[in-house]
Amino acid sequence: MKNLSHPATADIKLEQILYALSEPIRLAIFRELYKSNKERNCSYFSDLGKKNNLSHHYKMLRENGLIRVRIDGRQRFISLRLDELNERFPGLLESIYESL
Repeated sequence: MKNLSHPATADIKLEQILYALSEPIRLAIFRELYKSNKERNCSYFSDLGKKNNLSHHYKMLRENGLIRVRIDGRQRFISLRLDELNERFPGLLESIYESL
């Protein structure tokens, strides 16, 4: 089984978060994850685009520290790293969400 790497909370930089959210599809994924505060199956977002394009967006969000990806068999589940990011950047995600 493939292990996905996630950056340590201390290594996440503000510019990485802002860059990751600069694309409309990634912003839509963030919006839904923040609003629901639930883990979602990657297929939940299938209405946003093709699978290979969504895979790229998930990778960008993961590598820039916004989401965690959990693999369970053949499925992947994503969740926002809300607690970790709120600790590192207090109020940032809430401010971004409120401005949408």
